Amino acid sequence: MNSDHDSETRSPKILINPPVFIISSVLTIVFVLYAAIFTEAAGALFSATQGWIIESVGWFYVLSVAGFLVFVIALAFSGFGKIKLGSDHSEPDYSYSSWFAMLFSAGMGIGLMFFGVAEPVMHYVSPPVGDPETAEAARQAMRITFFHWGVHAWAIYAVVAMSLAYFCFRQGLPLTIRSSLYPLIGERIHGPIGHAVDIFAVLGTLFGVATSLGFGVIQINAGLNYLFDVPVGVFTQVVLIAVITAIATGSVVLGLDGGIRRLSILNMVLAAALLAFVLVAGPTVFLLQTMVQNTGMYISNLFEMTFNLYAYEPTDWVGGWTLFYWGWWIAWAPFVGMFIARVSRGRTIREFVTGVLLVPVGFTFMWMTFFGDTALHMIMMQGIGELADAVAADTSVALFQFFEHLPLSGITALIATLLVVTFFVTSSDSGSLVVDILTSGGGTDPSPTWQRVFWAVVEGVIAAALLIAGGLAALQTATIASALPFTIIMILMCWGLLSALRIEGVKRASLRDARVMPRGPHAAVSWQKRLRALVHHPKRSEVVNFIARVAKPAFVEVAEELKKQGIDAHVGEGEDGRAWVEVRHGEEIDFYYSARPHAYEPPTLVMRDTTGDRPEQLKYYRAEVHLSEGGQDYDIMGWAKEDVLNDVLEQYERHVHFLTAVGRP
Repeated sequence: MNSDHDSETRSPKILINPPVFIISSVLTIVFVLYAAIFTEAAGALFSATQGWIIESVGWFYVLSVAGFLVFVIALAFSGFGKIKLGSDHSEPDYSYSSWFAMLFSAGMGIGLMFFGVAEPVMHYVSPPVGDPETAEAARQAMRITFFHWGVHAWAIYAVVAMSLAYFCFRQGLPLTIRSSLYPLIGERIHGPIGHAVDIFAVLGTLFGVATSLGFGVIQINAGLNYLFDVPVGVFTQVVLIAVITAIATGSVVLGLDGGIRRLSILNMVLAAALLAFVLVAGPTVFLLQTMVQNTGMYISNLFEMTFNLYAYEPTDWVGGWTLFYWGWWIAWAPFVGMFIARVSRGRTIREFVTGVLLVPVGFTFMWMTFFGDTALHMIMMQGIGELADAVAADTSVALFQFFEHLPLSGITALIATLLVVTFFVTSSDSGSLVVDILTSGGGTDPSPTWQRVFWAVVEGVIAAALLIAGGLAALQTATIASALPFTIIMILMCWGLLSALRIEGVKRASLRDARVMPRGPHAAVSWQKRLRALVHHPKRSEVVNFIARVAKPAFVEVAEELKKQGIDAHVGEGEDGRAWVEVRHGEEIDFYYSARPHAYEPPTLVMRDTTGDRPEQLKYYRAEVHLSEGGQDYDIMGWAKEDVLNDVLEQYERHVHFLTAVGRP
C-alpha cells in the first residue's frame, strides 16, 4: 500500500484496464440498444423497477444517506481531521476560488437551473402532507427543497471523494473506487472483485451524468423555444444532445486546467450574476427575510426530515422526490466524488469536509431562496397564478415563465440558457474524465484524447436513449436503480477508510510516544560547525554531493547490517540526487527513509540584493528527510555519517514500534 516513492513511470500511449473498459462498454451498448429498439418494454421495465425500489428498499437509502452525513462530520471533528489528503508536505493544487468553482459546477449546476423555480412551486401546489397553497405549504415547500439540496447530497460526494483522495494521494494506490477497499480485501482489489466495483462505478456515473444531461437538454429546448420558437420534442432534444456533446469534446481536448477549470469559473460568474439580478429585481427584503427563516427551519428540522419516510401517511411522493434525489446523488457520487478528489489533493480532512459541505450548500441555499421564494411571492402576493399552472404543466419551462414576470426577461432567459449549456458541457467533460480514469486503471496522468472523447459521446448517447425510452420517468428510474449497488459499495468505502485512518492514528501515536535513541548531531558535530551550518545556504551541488558522500554510505551500512540479520533491505538513488533505504517486511508495512535535495527561497536576512535574477542565484537547498508518509520538514545537511545512521535507526525504531502496536489485539 506504499507509494512508489522514487520510481518513475511513463504513461503508455493507450491507457485501458481491459476488463473494466470492455465490460462497461458492452453493458452500456446493450442498454442503449434495448432502450432504443424495445421502447415500450423498456418503459414498462423502468416503471416496475422504480416501484419495487421505492416500496422495498427506500428505508435503506434513507438510513444510508443519514449514516454518510454522520460519518463525514465525525471524521472532520475527530483527531483524523488534521490528516492531509496527500503526503504531509503536499500543498493544494488549486486556489480556494478555483476549487469552489469546480466543486459547484461538477456537483449540482444543471439541477439548480432545472429545479430552482419548479421544486418550491410544485411542493407549494402539491405538498406531501397538509393543505396546498397556504403559508404553511410555502414554508414546507422551502424546507423540503433545502433538505433535498442540502448537506446530505454533499456528504454523499464527500464520502467517495475523501476515500479516493486519501488512498490515491496518501497511500499511492490508483485513483479508482476499488482502491478504497484495500484495507478490507487487500491485493484482491486488482482481481475480479475490484473490476466489478469499478464497473458498477462506471455504470452509475454514466447513468447519473446522463440523467443530468437529460434534464439539461430538456430545459435548453424549453429556453430555445421561448427565445426562438424552436419546436419542443424528443427529436429536437436528441439533436441538441448531439450538438452540445460535440461542443463538450472541445473542452475534453483542452483537459482539466484548460477546459473544465475555465468553464467552471465562467459558470460561477454567470450564476452569481443571475442570482444577484433576481435578488435586486425581485422582492429583496422578503428574500433576505426568507433566507434567514429557511435556513433556521432547515437546521431545526434536519434530524426529523432525515428519517421521515411518511410510513404512517403512505404516499408515492417520497419516491418521486426524496428517494429520487438520494438515488441521483449516489449515482453521481463516483463521478463527482472522483472529480472532487482529483482537485482536492493537499487539503486536510477537516478543511475538505468543511469546504465541501458548507460552501456549495451556502450558494445552493441562496439560489433556492432567491429563485424559489421569488416565484412563491409572485403566486401568493402578486396573484400570478399562471406561473403555478405553467410549472404544473411542464417543469422545464418553469424558469423561463418565471423570468417573464421580471425585467429584461429576454436577456435573462438567454443567460439562463447559456448557463445550462455551460453546465451541460462541464458535466459532460468532467464525467468523461472520471469514467476514463476508472476504465484506464486509475492513472492520474492524462490519457489519450480519444478515450475521453469516446466516453463523452457515450454519455450523450445514453441520455438520448433514455429520453426516447420514456423521458423524465426513465431518467429518474435509471438514476435510482443504478444507485442501489453503489450504496453498498459506499458503506464498504466508509469502513475501509475508517480502518486505514485508525492504522494511521496508531502510527502517529507510536511516532510520538515511542522510546527511541536520541538524535546525534550535537554529539558528533561541534557547536561551531552547527552554527556555520545555520548561516550557510548550500547550493544544489553541495547537497547532492553530501547525499552521495555521507547519507548514501550511511544507508548502505544500515542495509548491509540488516541483511546480516536476514532482513530484506535495499538502497537506491534518483536522478535528482536523492538517495533512500527501503526495508521490506513482506506482508507487513515497509520502512522507507530518503534524503532529498529540496529548493527554498532565501530568507530576508540574505535578500539584500533583489534586482535582476539575484533571488534565483540566492536560492538554496536542504537535504530533507522523507518517510513513506511524505516530507518530515527537517534537514540533515552537514551531519556526520554517525548522525545520519542514528537518525535512520531512530526512525526505524519508531516504525518497528508502530508495527508492534498495529499487531496488538
